[in-house]
Amino acid sequence: MAGPLVSPGESLERQNEKLRKITAALMRRVEQESEAGDPSYFHTQTAMALEAQIRARTRDLEETLELLNQSNARLSAAKLEAERARADLANALEAVHEGFALFDSEDNLVMRNSRFSISLPDVRERMAPGLHFTTYVHIVAESPCLVLPEGMTRAMWAERRARAHQQRHVNFNVELTGDRWIQVSEQRTPDNGTAILQTDVTEMIRLERQERDKLLDDQSRLVRATLDHINQGVGIFDRRHRMVGWNDRLRELMQPPPRLLRMGISFEAIAAFFSTDQALRGEADPERLLEWVRRPPGRPPLKLELHRANGLILDVFCQETPQAGFVISFTDVTAERQAVAAIHLANETLEARVLARTEELSAARDEAERANASKSRFVAAASHDLLQPLNAAKLFIASLGETALDARQQAITGRIENAFESVETILGALLDISKLDAGAATTDISSFPLDRLLRPLAEEFRETAARKGLDLRVVPCSVPVESDPSYLRRILQNLVSNALRYTRTGKVLVGARREGRSLRIEVRDTGPGIPPDKTREVFQEFQRLDTSPGAPPGMGLGLAIVERACTLLGHGLTLTSIEGRGTCFAVTVPLGHAATAQDGAQEHGPGPLAADLTDMMALIVENDAEIRVAMMTMLENWGVSPFDAANAEEALAAVTDLGLAPDVILADYHLDNDETGLDVILALRACYGHVPAVLITADRSEELRALATGTNTLLLHKPLQPQTLRSILAWIQASRLAVEAAAG
Repeated sequence: MAGPLVSPGESLERQNEKLRKITAALMRRVEQESEAGDPSYFHTQTAMALEAQIRARTRDLEETLELLNQSNARLSAAKLEAERARADLANALEAVHEGFALFDSEDNLVMRNSRFSISLPDVRERMAPGLHFTTYVHIVAESPCLVLPEGMTRAMWAERRARAHQQRHVNFNVELTGDRWIQVSEQRTPDNGTAILQTDVTEMIRLERQERDKLLDDQSRLVRATLDHINQGVGIFDRRHRMVGWNDRLRELMQPPPRLLRMGISFEAIAAFFSTDQALRGEADPERLLEWVRRPPGRPPLKLELHRANGLILDVFCQETPQAGFVISFTDVTAERQAVAAIHLANETLEARVLARTEELSAARDEAERANASKSRFVAAASHDLLQPLNAAKLFIASLGETALDARQQAITGRIENAFESVETILGALLDISKLDAGAATTDISSFPLDRLLRPLAEEFRETAARKGLDLRVVPCSVPVESDPSYLRRILQNLVSNALRYTRTGKVLVGARREGRSLRIEVRDTGPGIPPDKTREVFQEFQRLDTSPGAPPGMGLGLAIVERACTLLGHGLTLTSIEGRGTCFAVTVPLGHAATAQDGAQEHGPGPLAADLTDMMALIVENDAEIRVAMMTMLENWGVSPFDAANAEEALAAVTDLGLAPDVILADYHLDNDETGLDVILALRACYGHVPAVLITADRSEELRALATGTNTLLLHKPLQPQTLRSILAWIQASRLAVEAAAG
């Protein structure tokens, strides 16, 4: 036999060198054999691969067999243990003196002892494991050893036995031939199986019968027959609380074990059994009965309700007998209580449905209110955003008006300014109406002559009426009224605009007439009229009666705004219309006081003063670059020297660079990063003392008005009225010059 190719004693380097040479020689040989067409090498390689696979499969098989042997060993041990346990259980059951059988949760017989059905030989022979309970019941029912109660067929007995099986715990006696008796006790197991125990009670029944026969005479037999035929279970006890009589219905309802239903047993023993067995529950328990029984003679009747564990509901009535004993009757009221419960459940279900529907309606109402509030907030936000570019446009127009323009350019500029005034009015109305919907609208009621609104109204719509070829007539009226001039002006604007929009030929008349202590302002037109069934619809948002392609433009908001504003002011609003002839809207306003009525149209700040604004230094604080440019341009045209900043930091830096405080601060209220113009004003005043300031904002809230008043700051609302601002600046300049002159 050849020695090893590599000696283990050699160094690893020497062994590797030899192996490389051997590998090279083998490779050359294989290549030579392949070229000569010799397939021996490939066969050898295939055989080696197959051998390796066989060895691997053999190892796997050996491991599997080992695991199988281990499992078989454990299975054998478990089987041996189970057989031992089953044998122990069988031996234990055989030691029991009663017959015992166990059915599983599927009602199949699992096991029994030899005493089970020993009195029914024909049944006992067929009791094999796997027997279904239904089959067992039919076998017993057909057994000739079974004695049926009078008037009952075997089918009826089987049906009654099957119903008893539905209960978790049941006890009953079965009579067999030869005057033999067995008691059957059936109990559910925790896994929903059934354990049945059969006890021979023949001697007990015979002894009981003898005792009863001794005590009963003809009269007692009559009473007994009567008791057995009534629908209530009755138990009779003597003055020492011992049982002296009962009927079969008591046995059916209470299902006590035979040892408890015998002559002479005490009521306490019966009550103790039912308390321990927990067969009774509900609003009362045996303790309450015991308390009544233990009272001295003369106790009043007792009525209560008990619930059996099997679902029966019993009305219990206890009454004392003339001999100081007592009688207890049990009445099955299960059906009545179930009917009451069903009615109660139906009522609860109906109430729940009503409640659910009410909650759904409440949720829908809340959702509608949230949607309306969201819409109002959106309109308010949109109106605020639109006021920004509108404000800038008005400032640029004011600057344009200061330049040298010819007559035609001046006319065009005036028309543009009027158009922006109309846009401003509409946006202001939207903003205030959105506040009204959100519950945040406020009014400023005062007395003023109605002409203060009618004259501008005529000028505003004269050109619109002329373009449509309509005759617009506004009848002058100097009668003072008591209202909010801003809201009343918007009401009349919307009514006149609506009349001009839908009237194609004819005229529009605006006038007023007295009605007692009120003034009725009417807007009449010769338009197409409104159908009677649409008179409420026209006041709804986004509702337009004429939606044909040639209909006048509009969003259907005008009359909705009119109705809301009239509701806010408490003014009456009426509509009369005749199709094909025209419509009349009327607003009823309380009369004002002539002594307090104001003629002026100015609403903001002091009146214009003849003061020179040249060299007046003004700090403009505005985060919108477009508005800053417009403000700078307008102020420069007035001769003011403005400088600007976007926030407090830039304002402080600009004033520091300048080296002296400005004559006036014009600050927008809403700046970037939650900063406000009021913050900037207070910061500058903290460094340079009191500086006159004007806060410009689209916020018309009373809270901001109070803040401005508390800091001695003038307040102007957007869109800014250039003439109002110029009057304020002139007043500030005049005041400053007067102070300087007094000091000099």
